[in-house]
Amino acid sequence: MDRRAFMAAAGAAAAGTVLVPGQAEAQPGWGPNGPVVRFNILSDIQGDLADFGRALDDLHRVNPGSAGLGIAGDITPRGYDFEYAQVRETIDKHPHPREVAWAIGNHEFYVPKWRDPDTLAQETWPNGTTEDSLFRSFFRFAKRNTIYSETSFGGIPVLCLGTERYAKYHDPKLWDEVWISDQQFTWLEQRLRYWSSRRKPVMVLTHHPLPNTVSGTHNKLYLSDYLQPDRLLSILGRYPDVFLFSGHTHWDLNLSDWVIRRVVPGTGNLEGFTVVNTAAVQVGWMDDGKGGEVSLGGAFNQGLQVEVSLRSVVIKARDFTTGTWLKQITVPLHNSIGGPW
Repeated sequence: MDRRAFMAAAGAAAAGTVLVPGQAEAQPGWGPNGPVVRFNILSDIQGDLADFGRALDDLHRVNPGSAGLGIAGDITPRGYDFEYAQVRETIDKHPHPREVAWAIGNHEFYVPKWRDPDTLAQETWPNGTTEDSLFRSFFRFAKRNTIYSETSFGGIPVLCLGTERYAKYHDPKLWDEVWISDQQFTWLEQRLRYWSSRRKPVMVLTHHPLPNTVSGTHNKLYLSDYLQPDRLLSILGRYPDVFLFSGHTHWDLNLSDWVIRRVVPGTGNLEGFTVVNTAAVQVGWMDDGKGGEVSLGGAFNQGLQVEVSLRSVVIKARDFTTGTWLKQITVPLHNSIGGPW
């Protein structure tokens, strides 16, 4: 894609935006090296709707023309329909872009732990709740009928991944582990191949982190989140211009390994792909030095801004409590949108 085509895609996205209450209009930006598409990524709201609102307001101040908002799972604390409704009510009250990409998280499957919304009853799990009902609630909220999906943020493809089974319904020894179907794997392979052939970077949102990647994922608590980690890594690892955003750990963006390059042996891609920690809206955690973790305490509310230009992607870490940038990193694109270099 050349500069003219890039601008046409960004302009078409902006032209197609219809303002409604609470939504911000996407505007293609311009940087020192040409056009820039800016969007934001959050995760792990988990019922902290006040901080979610603060994050939306702060993002509107720093990025009023955002091309999109990605939520990398744990949208709700438990997955009740009324909790989804509260999230929808909150986002509708605050400025936000029209395009919102929702990934499913483990907290969307926690209704079965409760006899009713006020009575925790894990000993009688699943308390009459069916697995299918949990997926139906997510689908109604996200306004789609598959766990995996593709959205465009100003011409930049955003893919959402997620589990298609809640593991405990299928194996009593399991809980939140992610299971991905052959259909989802095939779809992911096809979409990454398609966008790679068009020299487009691809943003992938998934709630659970892959082992031995970003902050927290060397901890034993997060080494077994996927039932098929090697298969997923083997697909993502082929493409240097893939950016994987994962949540779940709530670990602080101030940590040095908030962004890493993961090289997957056997893929032929010696540069690896980029993996980014999304932190959390709800609360922060850190290593306890004993193989576990401990809450950071106090106010915690962090997220990301992503800026895609012709030859690089800039990822910025934001603290919504203080309204300040924490850090940023620039990742050169292997196949730049303006052409190879």
